[in-house]
Amino acid sequence: MAKHNILGREGEEIAARYMVEHGYTVLDRNWRSGHKELDMVARRDDTLVFLEVKTRCGRRFGNPQDAVDVRKIMRTVSAADAYIRHHALDMDVRFDIFTVVFENGTYTTEHIEDAFYPPLQ
Repeated sequence: MAKHNILGREGEEIAARYMVEHGYTVLDRNWRSGHKELDMVARRDDTLVFLEVKTRCGRRFGNPQDAVDVRKIMRTVSAADAYIRHHALDMDVRFDIFTVVFENGTYTTEHIEDAFYPPLQ
């Protein structure tokens, strides 16, 4: 497995542990429907959280959350809609970003709640 894939999986493991430790139930990881994909889906109370996980080795190319551009937001929202329809869910929804940055043998994390909203069409 390529080094960046290993790093990405480690970041997703860290994100899942964080979510559970902070009272969330992780419902799905790497959920797919056709070409649509969600990194993580979690629930806390009556809120469904779609979590985009961004893992980087250093900040040489900026902050990980900067990679979540308008195109990525549109794809994530579309995948979230497919997930909600597939599971016939009716609850509040939130879109978060979880960042993991590995530097100097350690990592820093950030959970950004309500990181973006579905764009108006």
